[in-house]
Amino acid sequence: MLPLLEKIIENPRYKKQEKTLIEKAYFFAKTAHGGQKRLSGEEYITHPLHAAYFLSELGLDAITVAACLLHDTVEDTRLTAKDIEKEFGKEISFLVDGVTKLGKIEYSEKHGLDQKQNANRISSLKKMFFAMADDIRVILIKLADRYHNMETLKYHQREDQKRIAKETLEIFAPIAARLGMGYLKGQFEDMAFPYIYPAEYSWLMKQVKTKYADNLNYIERAKPLIKRKLEDSGIEIIEMNSRVKHYYSLYQKLLRRDMDFNKIFDLVAMRIILPDIKSCYETLGIIHNFYKPLPGLIKDYISLPKPNGYQSLHTTIFCEKGKIVEIQIRTAGMHDYAENGIAAHWAYSESGKKKPVKTDTKDIQWVTQLKNFLKEIKTGEEFSNLKIDFFKNRIFVFTPKGEVKDLPEGATPVDFAYAIHTDLGHAILGAKANNKIVPLHYELKNGDVVEILKGKNPKPSFDWLKIVKTAEARKKIKSWFRDSPAPQNLQYVAPVSAEKKIIPKPPARKRKQQKTAPVLISEPACREYIEPVIQGQRGFLYKLAKCCNPTPDKTIKGYMTLNRGVSVHLSSCSNIKSAQETRILSAHWPIEKSEK
Repeated sequence: MLPLLEKIIENPRYKKQEKTLIEKAYFFAKTAHGGQKRLSGEEYITHPLHAAYFLSELGLDAITVAACLLHDTVEDTRLTAKDIEKEFGKEISFLVDGVTKLGKIEYSEKHGLDQKQNANRISSLKKMFFAMADDIRVILIKLADRYHNMETLKYHQREDQKRIAKETLEIFAPIAARLGMGYLKGQFEDMAFPYIYPAEYSWLMKQVKTKYADNLNYIERAKPLIKRKLEDSGIEIIEMNSRVKHYYSLYQKLLRRDMDFNKIFDLVAMRIILPDIKSCYETLGIIHNFYKPLPGLIKDYISLPKPNGYQSLHTTIFCEKGKIVEIQIRTAGMHDYAENGIAAHWAYSESGKKKPVKTDTKDIQWVTQLKNFLKEIKTGEEFSNLKIDFFKNRIFVFTPKGEVKDLPEGATPVDFAYAIHTDLGHAILGAKANNKIVPLHYELKNGDVVEILKGKNPKPSFDWLKIVKTAEARKKIKSWFRDSPAPQNLQYVAPVSAEKKIIPKPPARKRKQQKTAPVLISEPACREYIEPVIQGQRGFLYKLAKCCNPTPDKTIKGYMTLNRGVSVHLSSCSNIKSAQETRILSAHWPIEKSEK
């Protein structure tokens, strides 16, 4: 028997009957793939065997491991789904069929894909996530399949290497991340890195060669000193180890830190694994008692987990001899989930048997959202939106009542408002983050408490399309302008000159006249007028204060009213000077370029 198969069979989690099932699937697949070779020259069966071993090490059930052994039989041999069902039952047949339907996901970085190419790519993605929504084990088999394909990528032609690596980096690594599978996500990125960015990879390897070793040696020397302090304080430690930062993750962080290694404090982090949450917080307090923490670098992901379920306490301290070190503190369960994600707490039925993890579980609610998103997308532009909406790093943002919204990094208050309700998005006048007024283009941070300042009437702005990050918000804004009355039926207020400030409403069609305050809708039809920039942002609903009649040649300030947007005053206006300070907003007229 092959060594890998022996390792799978010897796994103590599998009962005798389950081991028999795995063995049967292996020999069945081996016969089906007889005579087929990999590009490496190996027998084809080595591929599903490596993938199955990967899943068995994650602790997945025997049915999933057996399905993984069989996952290429329907696509690459004469066997049919009915043959699989006859030999192994409906559940394994369902999983194999789900993986088969995924087919190839052809990634291309070329612009201007023709309609057929783009339709095929989107179709493949739809199949993947529809299958994922039916049973998460389908995508786990696909991830295991991709992992071994990346391990053997060196046998492919250069063009195929780059395509497969790019596909892995853009699609499969983010999927692993969203499923909480931190180790696999890091492995995917590091495997793809040298094929996509060979020069950058080579540079980084030269830079970190000694840095990693030095940091590891330091952590190993500091570990017993910290351990003694914790044990003397009565802390029971399950394990202390070191985490070396993945290469691609390190490179991305360097890009954000001016390529300065001195600004990277978690090149090698110390991990402390403890029996319970109480011990985690006690350990944090003890460490801070002996070592000074760096302000702003204490992160509590236990009380506020990351969107993918990751939990841990992070602190960065001045450790022994003043060296800066990051320490991660977590329970054994948190550590298991941080490494293996959704696979770490596979759902059980009351009978003790494993059951498929469906999209109604808390961990993967985003799959349902993604499935709904994919039902509507048709163009290449929307494929980019897909990567932003579902594969970018995520943040948690709270409403004042404590409700949580899961948004992509870089999302704005406008995205947040539309994520709550379409009408709230349409009526947004301004926003507060943590009780402070922020501009609409403000990039929300993880843990922000956001309050939307709402107007009485919906008045979206075309300028919002430049700042929103989610496809949902973009779609709803465009829909409003498409379905709303033509702009010439609305009133506009915009400063044009000292003499002319209010643009009269054009003759209305035969309908009941409504008494409404003059407002500005930032739409192409009114772009010829000058619009004040408020809090660094255009698109606010505003009016010009009659008390001081501000003009474009004067300095101005804004005042956030309760329900009529921003009132624009001269900076010297007595009303603005006596106004409540927390409601005053910065404002200025845009600087226009002189014509040549």
